[in-house]
Amino acid sequence: MAAQKPHASTQYFTQIEDISDDLVILTNGGAALVVETSAVNFELLSEEEQEAIIYSYNAFLNSLSFPIQVEILSRQMDVSAYLNYIAKQQEKTQNTRFKIQLEKYHSFISGIVKENRVLEKKFFMIIPFSPLELGIKGGFSLFGPKKSGLPFSKNYILTRAKTALIPKRDHLIRQLGRLGIKGTQLTTGALIELFYELFNSSQEDVQKVPQGADFSTVMVSRGS
Repeated sequence: MAAQKPHASTQYFTQIEDISDDLVILTNGGAALVVETSAVNFELLSEEEQEAIIYSYNAFLNSLSFPIQVEILSRQMDVSAYLNYIAKQQEKTQNTRFKIQLEKYHSFISGIVKENRVLEKKFFMIIPFSPLELGIKGGFSLFGPKKSGLPFSKNYILTRAKTALIPKRDHLIRQLGRLGIKGTQLTTGALIELFYELFNSSQEDVQKVPQGADFSTVMVSRGS
């Protein structure tokens, strides 16, 4: 009986070659730096505040001399653990008035979950480092197996990418601060966890990077 072939790594079907030194290294020799940002609840602002945000955002875009990519990650939240926590607090409390309030709050949250999908949203800005900056010419296919081997050594690509990306990151975070938005560069561990969850999660079961996972090697396995 022939042995079963192991599942191919999702990494084999993506442009990601490695994640190192807080950067995503791509198979074509490019790289990317990812900044996670906070958000502003625009609808809760007054008309004057909304106009100020719009003008500030316009100034932010005009200040950029390099391309960025904006990504929004939406995921359905599982609030069952929170509801269980409220129920336990309701059982523990001896204060009748507080118990009633907790019961109403539990019913309120349960009603929201039944009528609407509760979504968790995360916001990211990606600054790319193009392989053209390494003098590499030629196209690259987004889909299909990756080509083996980087065009240059990983250390060389990292050095060149960091030299180009760090000043851009500092400018981006500084300009976001003027909008009242906090930007934080994702570290190697945070990047691995982000891509692991993207490629291994579903609405029914959002997986996490296993505790004690070795971050020195990036390997995202396909689900069975």
